[in-house]
Amino acid sequence: MLRGHCHCGAVHWEFTGAPTSATACNCTICRRYAALWAYGYEHAGITVSGATRGYVRGDAIEFHFCTDCGCVAFYRGREPDAEGRRRLAVNLRMCDPGPVAAIPVRRFDGLESYSVLQGDDRCVADYWT
Repeated sequence: MLRGHCHCGAVHWEFTGAPTSATACNCTICRRYAALWAYGYEHAGITVSGATRGYVRGDAIEFHFCTDCGCVAFYRGREPDAEGRRRLAVNLRMCDPGPVAAIPVRRFDGLESYSVLQGDDRCVADYWT
């Protein structure tokens, strides 16, 4: 299980299991947040707690911040999928470095092509050095 929290500790999340990858997206908002996302579904492998404030981008995604320190903790899909689940992505930069260091990073072009980019064999630890 992975655990993450904002800088002040008011917002926490837990990710059951281990993500197979982290996503670094270059869209207009993710590149500003510099988040590394790990995906799952609300109440199905990912739980969050603490007071957050959401910022809605378009009509599909809510980015959630700690109301005290402002850290981006997670994003949530606004609408459930065909199976009634809501997509949730947690920011792996909220974790201690050790447990997530070796997770490979998948680069995603959310700016132009909306597709996965060629891999470069980097992992989360490479984004911290």
